[in-house]
Amino acid sequence: MKYSAFAVLASVAAFAPATSNAADLPVAPAPVDYVGLCNAYGAGFFYIPGTETCLRVGGGMRVEFRFRDFAENDSPNWGTRDGDATTTRARAYARFDSRTNTEYGLLRTYVDLWFTGDSGGSTTPGVRLENGFIQFGGFTFGRAGSFFNFYTGDNWGSIIQQGFSDHRTNLFAYTYGYDIGASLTLSVEDATFVRGDSFRYFNGTSAYGLYGGHKWPDLVANLRVDQGWGSAQIMGALHQVYGRGSTFAAPVAASETGFAIGAGVTFNAPMIAQGDTISFQAAYAKGAVRYVHEAAAITDAIAIGTSRLQSTTGWGIGGGFTHHWTPTVYSAATANFASFQNDLGGVAPLELKVEQWGVQGNLVWAPVTGFLMGVELEYEQIRWNNVFAPAASDDNVVGVLRVQRTF
Repeated sequence: MKYSAFAVLASVAAFAPATSNAADLPVAPAPVDYVGLCNAYGAGFFYIPGTETCLRVGGGMRVEFRFRDFAENDSPNWGTRDGDATTTRARAYARFDSRTNTEYGLLRTYVDLWFTGDSGGSTTPGVRLENGFIQFGGFTFGRAGSFFNFYTGDNWGSIIQQGFSDHRTNLFAYTYGYDIGASLTLSVEDATFVRGDSFRYFNGTSAYGLYGGHKWPDLVANLRVDQGWGSAQIMGALHQVYGRGSTFAAPVAASETGFAIGAGVTFNAPMIAQGDTISFQAAYAKGAVRYVHEAAAITDAIAIGTSRLQSTTGWGIGGGFTHHWTPTVYSAATANFASFQNDLGGVAPLELKVEQWGVQGNLVWAPVTGFLMGVELEYEQIRWNNVFAPAASDDNVVGVLRVQRTF
């Protein structure tokens, strides 16, 4: 019997499974991008899959219980029936650091977010961008610590500031590095973050309203060296005082150019104990007092009449050290003194003088990497000696218990 080719194919098809099709054939799995470790920038970095960018994700949690001075003259109102003698803080941190090598140098982005929950009624922002910048080659753009900052204290400064230039601002900067571990930085910085715009009286803090609008940014420069023995820096800043008004006079249509200069040094002291450091810093300013003390209790200038500003001059000096008693127990101490003066254009006896000094010390236990528990005492005194407050003073004392975990 003869069969046609069509009949043979039809018979084979009749016995084939009804579900057979191309989709049933084996398919090779899609390639998987595994996360690889990136060792070029230190521990914790990994490659973002499919890119040459390294990323480190970090963060932490800090919890504090704070005891404030119970004295009746404590300022602002801590020792009165309206003030809080004990307060609490819980603060979380989220940090993202990405880095990529390019033909122009390092391309880096850094974001540092703070999430804060304070005792009820606090004005502390719940979420804050502490740092957020882009670095490309030698350029830095964004929010970061001022390039005037160097030594900012060895302690926490949880409530009472440690008495040095320690402010963050929005900036555009360029840093040129030398082979010997030195660098030169020129920076254009938003001046609104460093304005000395309030005068603190012996009975509290009063709004002053010295400044008008923001016209010119600050110009900041530093020369810094980082070597095996430690680090050092000299720095300077130009700052515009653009007047608007005064509590002592009518609005003033005037402006002044202020300035600040400073120098600091930090010595590594492994001969005492591993990780020990000793630091010193001094600064002088005219019309830019926050570069001397981040919480200066006087304005950058005083209005004289309606067409003149008299700049405030000030100087400050301080230092501190950190000492490791054991590999897991250490202490830090910081001390500072600052003096400010404004002669109000020589109109005696209205000369304003303010002196601020403080000291802070702590004891910390760090049993494992990234975790610590400690206590700190912070003290500050402000003295006024002028026609408004002859020989007046204000003393503040703070105690802090801190528990912190970082990763």
